Amino acid sequence: MRDGQPSHTAFGAARHRALHQDLDGAAVFRDPLAWRILGVDRHAILAGVGDDAHRALRWFIAARHRCAEDRVHAAIAGGVDQVVVLGAGLDTFAYRMDHPGVTVVEVDHPATGTWKRERLHEAGIDVPGHVRHLGVDFDHDDLVGALSTAGVDTHRPVVAMWLGVIPYLTRRSVAATLGALGSLSCEVVADYRAPLISTPDPVDLDRVTSLERRVAAVGEPLTDPLPPEDMREILTGAGFVTIDDLDRPAIRSRLLGLPPAGDAGGGHIVVASTAT
Repeated sequence: MRDGQPSHTAFGAARHRALHQDLDGAAVFRDPLAWRILGVDRHAILAGVGDDAHRALRWFIAARHRCAEDRVHAAIAGGVDQVVVLGAGLDTFAYRMDHPGVTVVEVDHPATGTWKRERLHEAGIDVPGHVRHLGVDFDHDDLVGALSTAGVDTHRPVVAMWLGVIPYLTRRSVAATLGALGSLSCEVVADYRAPLISTPDPVDLDRVTSLERRVAAVGEPLTDPLPPEDMREILTGAGFVTIDDLDRPAIRSRLLGLPPAGDAGGGHIVVASTAT
């Protein structure tokens, strides 16, 4: 995270969400606020896309948001009225949501949250009354206690989105946050990075190494990938009992409507619940 600003990688993910609206016709994920929250020259960005080398990453980012928001809407339809967006960054779900009586708590580092509120004002995006901003230092603060202070009833169900964060955290930090969520009646949608298979496709390997170099160059290196069995162990240890882990073939078939193909490693989307 940059002082008083979102991290480079959070900004990059938001840029991919915005590009998906134009380059892909919002085929997977529709976000009419994506460009406004960025505050950049849309036409200049589109003109500079070039050969579109990051298409696979952009589609994965769109898919993880589609999956997360679908699960949130389903939870709300089932009676859940508390939504938590962890590591909210430039996410715009709270400002597009239209569910009366539902509270959305955006959780992020205090400096990032302050910057976002300023950015929302500059972009002319209203902050509805159902949105609350919560500054949390994940390395030191008690997440459950902070949520309670922000008005979340920790004795009632919560649905949480945690996107674009786990690949930059240590296993210990991942387990601590999921442990906090697992102490609640909670459904969480998150994404993580799994190892490629032992003989990865050269194209997949090039994408991964290119991404690793880019994020390391801006001071936000990726941590080691988490094998799916390790992620399942963390989730079950945290109290989650229902776990749906989508690898690339599953993401392609279930979220994108494409034939299942590709390495089972790389980006995964996991939906986990403490309820049976």
